[in-house]
Amino acid sequence: MGSPSKKKLEAEISAAFIKFQRELIGRGPQEAKTYIVKDMVITRFKGVLTVEEKHLVSHDTGRKLVKQMRQVLREMYSQDFEQIVEQFTGCKVLSSHSDISTKMGERIEVFIIDKDLEKVLEQS
Repeated sequence: MGSPSKKKLEAEISAAFIKFQRELIGRGPQEAKTYIVKDMVITRFKGVLTVEEKHLVSHDTGRKLVKQMRQVLREMYSQDFEQIVEQFTGCKVLSSHSDISTKMGERIEVFIIDKDLEKVLEQS
């Protein structure tokens, strides 16, 4: 059987991230969209803030607290996130980066992988 299409692989990665986050913190993002671009896997999560976090981010101290807490959680589970990417792509994750926008309630994850997966998928 041939390799999955780029769109299908992107959708599978998004679904795996949502499932993992729901199991981890009891709720996941409302929406996730993954993009494979050359040697990067980029996922954009929408609707990531909890009701409590939405209240907190309306104050400067709360915004800093939410960002700090989310950064600690991301560091704790970075290997799990990287493992999901490796499992679905068959590529090694060289590095990963994350940031959250408390203003938009969105988070972005960027994974740098060891090959130009976009090119590999185009050739299969």
